[in-house]
Amino acid sequence: MIEKLTERLRQSEGLSFVPYKCPAGYLTIGYGHNLEANGISLEAAELLLRQDIEIALKQVKNAFAWCSQLDEARMSVLVDMCFNMGITRLCGFKKMLSAVEAGDYKTAAKEMLNSKWARQVKGRAVELGKIMETGEWYPEGAKK
Repeated sequence: MIEKLTERLRQSEGLSFVPYKCPAGYLTIGYGHNLEANGISLEAAELLLRQDIEIALKQVKNAFAWCSQLDEARMSVLVDMCFNMGITRLCGFKKMLSAVEAGDYKTAAKEMLNSKWARQVKGRAVELGKIMETGEWYPEGAKK
C-alpha cells in the first residue's frame, strides 16, 4: 500500500525544490510537506546539513585552487564561512583570502574579525579566527 500511495501522492502533490505557499496558504516544500505544521525531522535536517556542506566544500575548492594546500582545520574555516554567507560574500574577503593563500594565518584571522560578518556572528567568528590562526580544530577556548 505504501508504495502505491507514495506514487499517487507524488503525482497529486508534485515536487517543489523550493518553498511555496500551498492553496491553503501554508509554507510547503517537496511533495506537499507542510513546513509550518510539521517542520522537518532530525534525519531530514542532518541530510540537508551534509548536502549543504558538500556544496560549500565544492564551491570553495572551485573558487580557490590554492586551498588544496590547506590543512583540514583551516579548510573547514573557509567551508564554514561559505556555508554561512555564500561563496559570493566569502570571495569579498580579499585581504583575508590573500593572507590565507600566503600562509599568513594570523593576518587572515585578524581580517576575518575585522568585518561586518564577524560583528553579526560574534562568537562563531572568534572561534573560526582561532582555528584559522592555529590550524587546530579545537584551539583553547573553542567549543568541542
